[in-house]
Amino acid sequence: MEPVVHGLLSCTWDGFQTLQNVSWGQDRKKPLIVRASSEKVSFPVSESRAANLRRLLEQPGIRQAPACYDALSASLVEKAGFDITFMSGFSVSAARLAAPDAGLISYEEMVDQGRMINAAVKFPVIGDADTGYGNALNVKRTVKGYIQAGFAGLLLEDQVSPKACGHTKGRSVVSRDEAVMRIRAAVDARKEAGSDIVIVARSDARQAVSLEEALWRVQAFANAGADAVFIDALASRSEMQAFCKVAPGVHKMANMLEGGGKTPILSPLELEDIGFKIVAYPLSLVGVSIRAMQDALAALKSGRLPPPSLLPSFETVKDIVGFPKYYEEEARYSTGSSTKNSSYSRMPANASVTSSNEQSTAVVPDLVIPDGESSKDPSSRVAEVVESFSPRSMRSTIAGMWSRTLRIKVTGKDGTVKLNVSIPAGFLEGFSSAIPGLDLQLILEKAQINLGSKLEGESVLADFNDPAGDRIQVILE
Repeated sequence: MEPVVHGLLSCTWDGFQTLQNVSWGQDRKKPLIVRASSEKVSFPVSESRAANLRRLLEQPGIRQAPACYDALSASLVEKAGFDITFMSGFSVSAARLAAPDAGLISYEEMVDQGRMINAAVKFPVIGDADTGYGNALNVKRTVKGYIQAGFAGLLLEDQVSPKACGHTKGRSVVSRDEAVMRIRAAVDARKEAGSDIVIVARSDARQAVSLEEALWRVQAFANAGADAVFIDALASRSEMQAFCKVAPGVHKMANMLEGGGKTPILSPLELEDIGFKIVAYPLSLVGVSIRAMQDALAALKSGRLPPPSLLPSFETVKDIVGFPKYYEEEARYSTGSSTKNSSYSRMPANASVTSSNEQSTAVVPDLVIPDGESSKDPSSRVAEVVESFSPRSMRSTIAGMWSRTLRIKVTGKDGTVKLNVSIPAGFLEGFSSAIPGLDLQLILEKAQINLGSKLEGESVLADFNDPAGDRIQVILE
């Protein structure tokens, strides 16, 4: 009799199906007595991510799995200190296709996304494998593809194809036999691949048929070899409790659909007390990303930069995407033969720059940074470069004006500074409206005409309130 492994248990098929090898306590969380199987099953010695996931599931406590959708979001989950993440089909379909989770995304696209995600992180990732993308043979190919992509686990469901998104209308499930056959095919594929990938079996029968049907199916999935089971869209705490009493010893997964789903939102401790081992949060990352991008775009469209609460500094962004590590690796493999980059790239002599506004061409001389200038404030160097290179500044009588720095400050009615940025005035060439109704270039030209040589030091060029009540200040530094 070939043994199977289900998280904490090692038992034979007959022993598992009849649950005769385990005596469970009243809280149904931990076995009081476990009779040893006649055959022992050991995991591979190698530190595979699947083995890591299994060890995590064997340890006390519930495992939170925020849903990722690309390499960056998965990396952020890992850096935030979570043990695992779940690659959500809903989120990947939204991010990659801008399309609903309705069976539109393909196996190849999901595997490709998984490869990039797993290459970016070291912790276990559970991949959404939807319906397995076809019949039993397709399921086997899907499992082997997910193993090759580096997933520690995968989730298979019993919906018909094309599937419908969880917690939405129009869901239907395949027959009992076909649903169980998918899990058996997945287990066979895992064995053929010599892998220990964790198989999570999901049923959508709660909404498509009934709670009783869903409970029957997850027990059958456990009997077929699933390591964890999941019923989507359970409608109450009592239904969640009933689910966790089925198939003792097989891990239970919960889905906390943020923003309004059918399942009650419970804390991790409450879920653990009921009997869940994994909890997924499918919309937190993609949802806040959508809202943040909408707010940032609204700010840009109104002529403003996103507020600091939405926009991290450039240094922070560079740190998140791995520039410090890249520089360390670059230095490690440096041969010393390459030319050291300066703050500005040297442009070829006699390079041509054409102004789109004036349809003219100017000859640009070599840019040379004298010794001792490297510590000079970058913004002043940029301003000098603009003055030297701008075709307009070469001929204009207000060339000195365009080498100055312009500060734009926006203060809200409550006194909060929403924007306070400095830019070289020369960069306004052809830039007509940074803030609606405010022509910065025209303000500079009029200021030069009206004030002339008095424009020394810091000068306030504009100070007014916009229709929203924000105070707009333009300061020449």
